[in-house]
Amino acid sequence: MSGQLERCEREWHELEGEFQELQETHRIYKQKLEELAALQTLCSSSISKQKKHLKDLKLTLQRLESNGVNSAHCSLRLLGLSDSPASASQVAVITGVRHCAWPRVSFSQYFRRHSGCKRHTSQEEAELVQQMAANIKERQDVFFDMEAYLPKKNGLYLNLVLGNVNVTLLSNQAKFAYKDEYEKFKLYLTIILLLGAVACRFVLHYRVTDEVFNFLLVWYYCTLTIRESILISNGSRIKGWWVSHHYVSTFLSGVMLTWPNGPIYQKFRNQFLAFSIFQSCVQFLQYYYQRGCLYRLRALGERNHLDLTVEGFQSWMWRGLTFLLPFLFCGHFWQLYNAVTLFELSSHEECREWQVFVLALTFLILFLGNFLTTLKVVHAKLQKNRGKTKQP
Repeated sequence: MSGQLERCEREWHELEGEFQELQETHRIYKQKLEELAALQTLCSSSISKQKKHLKDLKLTLQRLESNGVNSAHCSLRLLGLSDSPASASQVAVITGVRHCAWPRVSFSQYFRRHSGCKRHTSQEEAELVQQMAANIKERQDVFFDMEAYLPKKNGLYLNLVLGNVNVTLLSNQAKFAYKDEYEKFKLYLTIILLLGAVACRFVLHYRVTDEVFNFLLVWYYCTLTIRESILISNGSRIKGWWVSHHYVSTFLSGVMLTWPNGPIYQKFRNQFLAFSIFQSCVQFLQYYYQRGCLYRLRALGERNHLDLTVEGFQSWMWRGLTFLLPFLFCGHFWQLYNAVTLFELSSHEECREWQVFVLALTFLILFLGNFLTTLKVVHAKLQKNRGKTKQP
């Protein structure tokens, strides 16, 4: 047997040994996956059960606040929690509120024992109800964080786009990496859209280049909505208008893409491209400054590691980013100007396209949503600051 063949045989035996170890490791891996799936199912069912009990308990507490805390004995019977010490301890476990009397007496005994001092008891009970309500709210936030690491059913939008695929990322590193990739995607596409709008406005006066630009807008906003839905499934707290805003923008870009060339289109073209240039510049400024602000707040423990930059203004931006407000309001009123222009064009005698009126309504919706949401945040923050200054 030649020396080269012997070396090949030795390598084969070494590979065979490593392969056996690999098979054993893979067997353990599959076993752990099955255990993980079982734990995920157990946690999900336990959270659902806890949330149901908390919902019932919250309704009971609301009845207590509306009917008076002295009717607590009657109201607690709605949950079946008024006659046993075990029930009392169950509420203590669910809410995190512990009372010295609960482990030893039932609710009925507790309220009978204190019926002789109603005024004093009513005050204590009112404070207890408020404390329990606050703990329930805190517990719901904890459940939200727990569910970010558990598989869940996709929403309607993700089901339509991806199907029933599990999009939950199991580690903080994977979640943060996906969030960081989302932020970079927004930055790069904002720069590309800025360059595209400048080129179409000043250099490329062709309908085909306008269609490419509008198609890029449609693809950009569609991709944003998908990625944001995945981030929301993984615990990101972006919500409200700033989520809906991208769906409306997707619709608007799609209508712009279908608008045929003609005299009415040419009357609005330059105004829309100028607006796109301004919007891209403002979004770039927002990304640049919001990212630094979020990094600082996360380091201080004041923000979640999955919080995202947005195209609007949120309460956490008050310190250090108020200089962006004039640019934001300018963009909002430019959207209103676009809506007014399109409404006027829709009544023009040469207008035959349905896209004109639909775009006018869409720009008006964007203006109202952006302006009112920003105004609400600013007003709430000013009221909060005014309340702090009045305190001694």
